[in-house]
Amino acid sequence: MENNDIYALTPLGEGELRSSATRLTAAEIDVLVRLDGMLTVGQILASLAPEARAGFDAVFRSLLQRRLVTLVELDPFTRTWNAQVEMLTQAVRPAQADAGLAALQRSGFYVQIARERSKQHPAHPGRPLTAVVVEDDAALGMFTRTLLNLSGFEVRNAHNRAEVVAEIRRPPVPDLILLDVMLPDADGFDILQRVRQHSVLKDVPVIMLTGKATREAVLKGIAGGADGYITKPFEPESLLRAVRTVLGLPEEDPGAPPGTWGDPRLR
Repeated sequence: MENNDIYALTPLGEGELRSSATRLTAAEIDVLVRLDGMLTVGQILASLAPEARAGFDAVFRSLLQRRLVTLVELDPFTRTWNAQVEMLTQAVRPAQADAGLAALQRSGFYVQIARERSKQHPAHPGRPLTAVVVEDDAALGMFTRTLLNLSGFEVRNAHNRAEVVAEIRRPPVPDLILLDVMLPDADGFDILQRVRQHSVLKDVPVIMLTGKATREAVLKGIAGGADGYITKPFEPESLLRAVRTVLGLPEEDPGAPPGTWGDPRLR
């Protein structure tokens, strides 16, 4: 692996960011999201935080061994050109960092990812699962509420900062939070941070459900402690699969009522 090499995701790698369920670590997701088939390894390294840069080689080799990434074969002219650019910018790290940042900020990125949790949210026998849907689009908020209602959830909706505070603090403690990034008077990343710092809410699974479709936004959500990130528009089944993943619920049981996934709290 050379600094001027360019890597892209394989179909397996693409599947990890589109399947709504993954066992990848946050560090591995961080690298996969950055690979766009255009940035060099040097440019990606320059855009990483120092602590992430230190572990980059081990993470990248793991992704290679699992065939999630592949080397982009370049024609001789392009490879020579990239090597010359790399030599010119080696002493000017900000130039490489700027290139990586510009790629991360490009809009149009699409992802549907949710991570299995090592620590499961505790079950509460005798009551259904509860979800708080934070969404400023009334129509989409109602659609999501109906989708989860049909799957056995009790759903509380919030559309602004005051409603978010009220709903996530209202008993019972939610089992799941679906969180939009763009709210009229609040920032979803700020809400995520406050949830993760709260003594009672810190272990509640959070899925970012948003139209803020940039690689940078996805990385910010995952780094901030989100368990999943789904860009809009989304397929209903993709959302339900992500919910199953972060809550550790089984796939739907053919013998169970529709949408209950075989979980006794949803029957």
